[in-house]
Amino acid sequence: MRTKTFTGWHMTSILVGFFGIVIAVNLVMARYAVGTFGGTVVDNSYVASQKFNGWLAAADKENRLGWAVAATLNPDRHMVVTVAKDAAALTDVTVTATAHHPLGKMPEQALRFAPTPDGRFVSEAALPAGRWQVRLTVQRGDNQVRRIEAF
Repeated sequence: MRTKTFTGWHMTSILVGFFGIVIAVNLVMARYAVGTFGGTVVDNSYVASQKFNGWLAAADKENRLGWAVAATLNPDRHMVVTVAKDAAALTDVTVTATAHHPLGKMPEQALRFAPTPDGRFVSEAALPAGRWQVRLTVQRGDNQVRRIEAF
C-alpha cells in the first residue's frame, strides 16, 4: 500500500484555506457591526460623567411628579402621547418632541402635537417609515418629564 507524502503544497493549501475562512468571517462580522450600529449615546463620556449627578436629580424630580407618560404610534404613524396622574388625564400640559434617525440618514424632525377630546396628544405630522428615536418633553409650568422613545 502506497501512502501519499505531505508536501509543502499541502501545507500552503491548508494555510491559505484557514486564513481565507478567518478573513471571510471577519469581513462578514465587520459588515454586520457597521450595518447595525445605532449611533452614539453621548459624544463625550467624560463630560457626561460630570453631569451624571444632575441627571439623577432631574430624574428623581420627574419621578416625584407621578406623571405616567406613554407614547405609541397609530396605524398612520402619527405619534400618540398620553399623560396621566393618578389615572386622570393631564390636559393642561405642553407636549413637544424631536425625532431623529439613529443612523443620521434622514434629517431631524420637530413634532408638534394637537390635543384630542379624550385627553391624548397626537402629532400633526406622521413619522416616515423606518427606525426613529424621539426625544419627548411634557411640560407644565416649571415641571417637565423627558423620555426617549424608539419606534
